[in-house]
Amino acid sequence: MTRILLPTDFSDNSFEAIRYALLVFKNVECTFYLLHTYTPVVYHTEYLIGSPGQIGLGDVLKENSEDQLEKLKSRLEGQYKNPKHKIMVHSAFNTLLSEISDMVEAENIDLIVMGTKGATGAKEILFGTHTVHVIKRAKCPVIAVPPKFEYEAPKEILFPTDYEVEYENENIDTLLAIAKEHKSRINVMHVRAGYDLTAEQEKHKKKLDNLLGNSCVFHEVPDNGIIAAVNEFQTKTKINLLVMVQNKHTFLERLFIEPVIKKIGFHVTVPFMVLPQL
Repeated sequence: MTRILLPTDFSDNSFEAIRYALLVFKNVECTFYLLHTYTPVVYHTEYLIGSPGQIGLGDVLKENSEDQLEKLKSRLEGQYKNPKHKIMVHSAFNTLLSEISDMVEAENIDLIVMGTKGATGAKEILFGTHTVHVIKRAKCPVIAVPPKFEYEAPKEILFPTDYEVEYENENIDTLLAIAKEHKSRINVMHVRAGYDLTAEQEKHKKKLDNLLGNSCVFHEVPDNGIIAAVNEFQTKTKINLLVMVQNKHTFLERLFIEPVIKKIGFHVTVPFMVLPQL
């Protein structure tokens, strides 16, 4: 049974992400956990010690959260009726990041699927703050789904790598499961840095080849920067899912914190899956 965590702020983007998860795994036995967290707008010490102005606010927020979750669950069960799927709801007075961490451990979550932006997401920002923090700290794979993404089965997957990390089955088992389910092709892309692979990189490449099997095709592209390489690849080959590993060698950190990225134009118009480094 695959266990998938679906954080929601009840925005359109979060609904699109939930829909994506339900469709990608439509033929898989799954338990989906709809998660909504809430904290008072004024979250001060007086709330915790029972200030008269704050008493009862937590109950109102809790009731509202639970009510919206039940409505969302009913909507999903009506629109995407699937005997293979079980939907659970979970409301918590907590920060989103903390509750996700707790749930991943408590429920043995295999995958988190969420929107890239919340209800107030600015267009010029690639990923909302919550998504960035979840990706950076999650101990399981995360798929971030961009706004207004029209569902496409993940038939063509792009997997940029520098072969600097050694892959294990646990790293990529979720990716392998998706590829197997959809008979996907995994395009492993290495951006050449002007020199041959080291013996260590060759070893990692060979191991990755063994793990991915017949589903993968290897591409060597000239070094004009990883962002440009991803963008250029997408213009030549229709990609349905972008996959990267979260490690110190990737450009993910720069991607999240440098405003210059939006000027360069990193065009992620497909779901973006980040695998944790073990």
